[in-house]
Amino acid sequence: MEIVINRMTLPHLLQIKEELVTEFDDFWTYSIFEKELENPNSEYFVAIIDGKIVGFTGILKVLDEIHITNIVTRISKRHMGIASKLLEKLIETAKSKKATLLTLEVNETNTNAIKLYEKYNFKKIGLRKNYYGQNKNAIIMTLFFD
Repeated sequence: MEIVINRMTLPHLLQIKEELVTEFDDFWTYSIFEKELENPNSEYFVAIIDGKIVGFTGILKVLDEIHITNIVTRISKRHMGIASKLLEKLIETAKSKKATLLTLEVNETNTNAIKLYEKYNFKKIGLRKNYYGQNKNAIIMTLFFD
């Protein structure tokens, strides 16, 4: 199984438009992604297996810092290393842009994601209370580059 990572384009987005809420997460809508693809400070990537999009990720560059906006894999394809491949692409991209750090928020109950970020040396640096609403907090995790 080969996971191919490509820059996300509008045709990719159209391919998953009807599945965004059911097969991925329900936080990001088609219209949000459409605007993000036009943002010169944002960059998105898709993970593809056998011609089918199985995951996506994005970043937002602010000065010399890069914020991970999301890393999402298709529900039926989780625990197959897709998120790791996407994260590796983001780390590589951040380094190529001479970023000083790569940061994100993760739901404090998402232990699988937290373990993934720790595997790549992200450090817990803070907490955003009620970030996801309904008393769901976010842990701020950051990877600092030398």
